[in-house]
Amino acid sequence: MSTQNTASAASTGAATATSSPSAAAASVGRIPQRRRYLMCRPEHFTVSYTINPWMEPANPTDTALAVRQWQTLYDTYIALGHEVHLIDPIEGLPDMVYTANGGFVIDNVAYGAKFRFQERVPEGPAFMEWFAANGFEVAAPVEVNEGEGDFLLVGDAILAGTGFRSTGDSHRELAEVFGREVVSLTLVDPRFYHLDTAISVLDPVQGPGGADRANIAYLPGAFDARSRQILEERYPDAILVDDADGAVFGLNSASDGLNVIISPRAKGFEAQLRERGYNPVLVDLSELLLGGGGIKCCTLELRR
Repeated sequence: MSTQNTASAASTGAATATSSPSAAAASVGRIPQRRRYLMCRPEHFTVSYTINPWMEPANPTDTALAVRQWQTLYDTYIALGHEVHLIDPIEGLPDMVYTANGGFVIDNVAYGAKFRFQERVPEGPAFMEWFAANGFEVAAPVEVNEGEGDFLLVGDAILAGTGFRSTGDSHRELAEVFGREVVSLTLVDPRFYHLDTAISVLDPVQGPGGADRANIAYLPGAFDARSRQILEERYPDAILVDDADGAVFGLNSASDGLNVIISPRAKGFEAQLRERGYNPVLVDLSELLLGGGGIKCCTLELRR
């Protein structure tokens, strides 16, 4: 695989923030952190099979619209000062656009993905080839896991989802690869089949003690009782999002610590973010939601 493009300078065409970043930062001391992301242009996007409740092959998809919406997300990241790398799309693999599922990266180590459904299995080697070609140390998976779709770094701990895609054994493997605390959470609503559809990491603080300074938003109804208790105890100040905002993939968002890119249909979540001093940035990926993915699904963080 090859890197099509890398960019970090500001460009035109990005979504408009809903409030002034400088004003929001001044109010609570929030400072945006420059991020490095991997994305894949949805040149082959379509819905030709069903592996989640959002996918209905009988409904037509508009590939050109998917590309335009994806481009807005890309341009938004660039305008906010982030760095974006691209992996080449592969014909016949329409879900490659959801790069978050392609692996999990910390400290230049990329733990590869091993997909549950046969339709996506070829994506795993394609992403691992890209990681290796771009200077990452690759840890090949033994257990079924779907990368950052189910693994979220919060401070120095990793929240890990299971229930629909990644197995509980992958959580053990994840801990062995990275030597970090892994907190297992069980998803129970098939609409929210990956962890990143039910939790948003708002303050991506890394390092020892980072978990005490990080905050999340989550959808309580997506989890079993044990997992809800864990989240309540670890993140007492978390934003609790309602089902209406979860159902439009409002939590499938990306944050740099100040700017939070979210669906424009997640009105309640947008208001909650403003109240906490974050700056919501609205980007519509409605066409890609037909495949069961949103903003975070299209965004894999590359932590060097």
